[in-house]
Amino acid sequence: MTESSITRQQVSTNQRIKHTAALFGINFPLSLEPAIFSIAGNIAPEYSGAYWAFYHLSNGGFYMAPDLDKLYKVSCINGYEGKLSADALGITSCLYVYSHLSFSNNKAFAAICANHYHWLREYMLDHAEASAILSAID
Repeated sequence: MTESSITRQQVSTNQRIKHTAALFGINFPLSLEPAIFSIAGNIAPEYSGAYWAFYHLSNGGFYMAPDLDKLYKVSCINGYEGKLSADALGITSCLYVYSHLSFSNNKAFAAICANHYHWLREYMLDHAEASAILSAID
């Protein structure tokens, strides 16, 4: 039995609001998205904003990442220091936020975030920068 890899598909501009609303409801614009932007700025001080691409994963997951071809120097509270591509910075930021929000008092939203953490982590394990991402989040 072989496992197929998890694939990603970029969410089109005209489907972004509908897609994130279906996954996270009002929690996306009120808490999830701002937290992801904040984490990106905290771990990559040179990050100063960008247009972010949204990705739907074939396993049901979701992540977003700056739509730039750039490496960011990152420094994480766990002591990790290194460089991540914009895509890896987005994945790392999303994983941080999903983990944090999985402990929310809103149990339904917490469960959604926990699921998205695991789906994104599963996708990330085949990413070219998996080792760096794991070092940044562990």
